[in-house]
Amino acid sequence: MARVKGGTVTRARRKRVIKLAKGYFGSKHTIYKTANEQVMHSFKYAYNDRRKLKGNMRRLWIARINAAARMNDLSYSRLMHGLKLANIDINRKMLSEMAIHDPESFTKICDEAKAALN
Repeated sequence: MARVKGGTVTRARRKRVIKLAKGYFGSKHTIYKTANEQVMHSFKYAYNDRRKLKGNMRRLWIARINAAARMNDLSYSRLMHGLKLANIDINRKMLSEMAIHDPESFTKICDEAKAALN
């Protein structure tokens, strides 16, 4: 049976991992074994953080809505409850954008929520 060396395939795989590890500290960007471990770990971080980003964005929107609501004499929870009672279905992302870019319409929404609470 013929001898199989597979050098080019192995070298290409190792080169690919080393290229992905560019910019890592110490031996993590030069030695294949440590670079491969770090790259695999980095892929896990990237996968998990793509999911965490969604929660982080929601937290940011809620903080912005709360700040804008308090300028209109409402807390975040009372605003959201008032919107639910007033049958106003608008998501937190859009509320946050309105609070930043269109404060007049956000104030109108707050007034609607206040009216529904009373």
